[in-house]
Amino acid sequence: QVQIVESGGGLVQPGGSLSLSCVAIGVPLSIDIVNWYRAQAPGKERELIASVGIGGGTSYDDSVKGRFIGSRDNTRNVVNLQLNSLKYEDTGTYYCNRASMPLAWGQGTQVTVSS
Repeated sequence: QVQIVESGGGLVQPGGSLSLSCVAIGVPLSIDIVNWYRAQAPGKERELIASVGIGGGTSYDDSVKGRFIGSRDNTRNVVNLQLNSLKYEDTGTYYCNRASMPLAWGQGTQVTVSS
């Protein structure tokens, strides 16, 4: 069964950190760029916030640049997103997916930044 599973979200205070993981079951992530997306409210469109290339190169939306760090471990079929210096506006549901050969969307992982 092909599936994407995001994990690592939670409740954190402003300025805090979280480490998100993206795992694909049944298919490789290593053959494609993996994008991270965020939906800041239920029903709101997912916005692309970070990309992790096959070789580990990264690019970021200006809203998270300098605070979020993407990485991948192709041997474990995992792509990570380290969230640092979190702000209230980072609250949302975070999703990952392959860029060129997208899979069915996972459930996402909820990040809530609140004091």
